Amino acid sequence: MRTVDGRVAGRRGQATRQKLLDCLSEMLSSSPYRDVKVIDVARRAGTSPATFYQYFPDVEGAVLEIADQVAADSAGLSELLEGRSWVGKAGWQTAQELVDGFLDFWRKNDAILRVVDLGAAEGDKRFYKIRMKVLNSVNSSLTDAVAELQSRGRVDKDVNPAAVAGSLVTMLGAVALHQKGFTSWGVKQAELKPNLALLVHLGVTGKKPTK
Repeated sequence: MRTVDGRVAGRRGQATRQKLLDCLSEMLSSSPYRDVKVIDVARRAGTSPATFYQYFPDVEGAVLEIADQVAADSAGLSELLEGRSWVGKAGWQTAQELVDGFLDFWRKNDAILRVVDLGAAEGDKRFYKIRMKVLNSVNSSLTDAVAELQSRGRVDKDVNPAAVAGSLVTMLGAVALHQKGFTSWGVKQAELKPNLALLVHLGVTGKKPTK
């Protein structure tokens, strides 16, 4: 771990750097991204702006560090689909566990993923790349699942696996980002998950699930 000027950070320096990132993460959950200032992060971490600048060029640079870590952690989402069946009752369970895992991951990292989504929407290629990395952790596995079912004659030959998977992942991402908003429509979390799982199952298999 190196500082901005290239020096190797010792154990104490690494701990300070991580504390700054942790404090920034907490602040993003309650304050708009663009309102967060270096002096506020440093004060919350019990240090100075000069110390902050030893490790990060600015707030955006620190945000990207957090976002990169979240993107790395998203690789674990692929485990929700590895070796899983989409046939019969097992297929319904797979769809449910995918939705549960995806929404839980998004809820856990809601603050930073909202910033990533905003940056990507504004055309910032750095944030766009991170957003795609998170979505690709599920997209590739879903594409393979649809293609495998298609090869066995369980999905229509005219279906494009990548198009179906991309559409489903985009839907999952949009719903995950808007989870809190569903309550204003009278939709409870307990009702959201099974209905979203139904759409995922229908999208992958083309059939209603066997429950």
